[in-house]
Amino acid sequence: QVQLVESGGGLVQAGGSLRLSCAASGLTFSRYTMGWFRQAPGKDREFVAALTFNDGNPHYADSVKGRFTVAVDKAKNMLYLQMNSLKPEDTAVYICAANRWGMGDYDAWGQGTQVTVSS
Repeated sequence: QVQLVESGGGLVQAGGSLRLSCAASGLTFSRYTMGWFRQAPGKDREFVAALTFNDGNPHYADSVKGRFTVAVDKAKNMLYLQMNSLKPEDTAVYICAANRWGMGDYDAWGQGTQVTVSS
């Protein structure tokens, strides 16, 4: 059973940085596309970033490109999201997700970690 547990959220001023972590168990990174999503109050969940399972290439939403970096530590089974130059509009619950073989919908989701960016 795949389990994903996020950590690292918090309150930060605009322009600041945070690094989110996602501890993954019950999966092998080489078989899963790993992604980060976020959901702001009153808004739909949206894609933030992902690492595809086959080539490990990163993909980013236009809104975070150049500011966020997604990375994985396979030895520790950890997924990270480094967030720099944070903006108030980045405020959301950030959720880690896993997609086996990168096909169809994501199979497993974490509970999320709150990120609040003050202006």
